[in-house]
Amino acid sequence: MKRINSLALGLCLLTCVLTAPSLVARSFDDIIESQYITVAVYRDFAPFSYQIDDAAYGIDIDLAHQIAKELGLELRLRWMTADENVEDDLRNNLWKGHFLKRSVADLMLRVPYDKAYSLMRDDIGELVHEQVHMFAPYHTESWQIIYNSTQIESVSTIAVFQYHDIGVEVDSIPQFYLTSAFGGRMRERAKHFSSIPLAIDAMRQGEVDAAMGLRSQISHFQQEIDTTKYPLAQNAFPMMGRQQWDIGMAIKSQYRQLGYAIGDIVESMIKQGEMEKIFSKYHAIYQTPELYLPAKTHP
Repeated sequence: MKRINSLALGLCLLTCVLTAPSLVARSFDDIIESQYITVAVYRDFAPFSYQIDDAAYGIDIDLAHQIAKELGLELRLRWMTADENVEDDLRNNLWKGHFLKRSVADLMLRVPYDKAYSLMRDDIGELVHEQVHMFAPYHTESWQIIYNSTQIESVSTIAVFQYHDIGVEVDSIPQFYLTSAFGGRMRERAKHFSSIPLAIDAMRQGEVDAAMGLRSQISHFQQEIDTTKYPLAQNAFPMMGRQQWDIGMAIKSQYRQLGYAIGDIVESMIKQGEMEKIFSKYHAIYQTPELYLPAKTHP
């Protein structure tokens, strides 16, 4: 009886393994053989990935579809809810899985592409990102201010927000910057909102005179309002540190063959202008990562 029960249990476990979603990241050959690829994208993050009536839209959605198409695969999306940091997102969605959902994706989009970040070590000297390979930058991101031109003549310098209220997303870098830069002289003028769209809506309602956030998001949501009345500022952000950074993707570290194939697709899309067309479709400003720009020559 024990032998029969053990056999039945073993068959049950085997069936669960064969029919469950991928519990571990898969090799390139496994993905091709399965005829589908699972791509992790952030939930409610326009213009990159969002849903309307259960249909998926966004820059990262279009990019994921193109990657799947080029590989001859069906696309399956894994919707992520952002955790406390990117390390948690990588662990939960790419190489280990969340304790409530042990399945993982084959590819994760919108990951920082930075050598220092990828080689970051913890307190005991171990590589923080040893389990993942970050590659294929497809966009250079930066910060952007949009303002009400009937309230502010121009934004030539960030110092103007000593005298005008500006909306920022709570717990974001712009929030910390505006509450600490210039000895905190803009602290009282920084108004906090749970999202960039809400900050822009507050500007339209006259609650604040400007909003600050990711350039891609600000330019995307600008399409919904009067661009003459609400232009994009051209100012820099002194004392902010790094003001531009590349966005790429990540896979499980031992599956570089998958990365090479996807990297070639992304490079081709950028060089042929397809990536810029996707950003233009969503009214988001696009900037080509330096990796793909012609090498500078010196006289």
